[in-house]
Amino acid sequence: MSEHTIKMPDVGEGVAEAELVEWNVKPGDLVREDDVLAAVMTDKATVEIPSPVEGEITWLGAEVGDTVSVGSPIVRIKTAGGDSETGEGEVTETTAAEPEPEKATDAPLKEVAKKPEKKPADEAHRQVPTPRTFGAPRAEGEKPVASPAVRLRAREAGIDLRQVPGSGPAGRILHEDIDAYLRAGPSPAGAIARHPDTSVEEVKIIGLRRRIAEKMALAKSRIPHITYVEEIDVTALEDLRASLNISRKSDRPKLTILPFLIQAMVVAIRDQPALNAHFDDDAGVVRRYGGVHVGIAAQTDAGLVVPVVRHAEARDLWDSATEVNRLAEAARAGTATREELSGSTITITSLGAMGGVATTPVINHPEVAIVGVNKIMVRPVWDGAAFQPRKMMNLSSSFDHRVIDGWDAARFIQRIKALLETPAMIFVEA
Repeated sequence: MSEHTIKMPDVGEGVAEAELVEWNVKPGDLVREDDVLAAVMTDKATVEIPSPVEGEITWLGAEVGDTVSVGSPIVRIKTAGGDSETGEGEVTETTAAEPEPEKATDAPLKEVAKKPEKKPADEAHRQVPTPRTFGAPRAEGEKPVASPAVRLRAREAGIDLRQVPGSGPAGRILHEDIDAYLRAGPSPAGAIARHPDTSVEEVKIIGLRRRIAEKMALAKSRIPHITYVEEIDVTALEDLRASLNISRKSDRPKLTILPFLIQAMVVAIRDQPALNAHFDDDAGVVRRYGGVHVGIAAQTDAGLVVPVVRHAEARDLWDSATEVNRLAEAARAGTATREELSGSTITITSLGAMGGVATTPVINHPEVAIVGVNKIMVRPVWDGAAFQPRKMMNLSSSFDHRVIDGWDAARFIQRIKALLETPAMIFVEA
């Protein structure tokens, strides 16, 4: 017998360590060559680590969420039979082949951390339908056994894993079990007895969610925020947007409010370049940028990412809309590159239809301003003689109060307000 120790590979670009975001194996598992053992995330990319040999997993050198240095042992695999070069029973060390990055730093983890492909020998076992049983299939307090990917999928689908029978070793719940549970549909009324839920699940903050947490903590701990909320009448803007969408050419995207806001911000920044900047508080320097690189905060299955519309000052309305759509799709699919997810100089954040009446957005460090879009609502507005139904929207925007005074913040938003309420001015000013 031989034992192979697999080391953390060098993922390139000078990266010295990576965070382990998922194991696809456990001690005792049999793996084949090229089966995916784990997924790791660096500041540059998320990659998968394949097995260079066939054998049995005997040891795992880290837990999910741990940071592992390049060259550190991470897996030991016992291989069957002697080794003609090393001699039977001898331990050999290999470094996993350098993986090619498949996702940008902020790509959704579930797109990367996939289960190892099962070979035909396992297929026969996996194809056996999982019988649906009603009522809790395990004793109260017994924790369901499942991988992080299965748990994430269950949470997204609103499934209580305690109700899902597991067909894997030791009752482990597999993706196939989730599929069978969903196919069976909801339980008959009254079939599941209600009982107190005393379970407590600890969810480790790893991968993209950890990076979001770190960045938010940095922004709130170092930047004294001032938030300014202003109401905007977007009735004329919505009429223009609807008219342009009806008459648009087939090769042009459907317009949302974001391209108009981008164009308005470009105009407003010409008068106030201090808003389009980074504040290096360590060096005590504010860097004002000529190019307006607008970050668009986008929600994905894995968390918040910020793709960047570069050089918005050089784009027209339709070009801005096309780029916003392209970047949003890349972010959702997890194919956005590192360059597309960095380098913004000012950010827009929007929760779409769930935008709420007002929000307090967190500045995207080291920027000095973020503009938040709230939902559009029809409200009665007094025109001096009567109340009229108008489409109203709030902008909730935050500024770094160390370098942006409240007066300047208000002037910036009032300029955007004037442009959005009289949208023709956006194109005249441009």
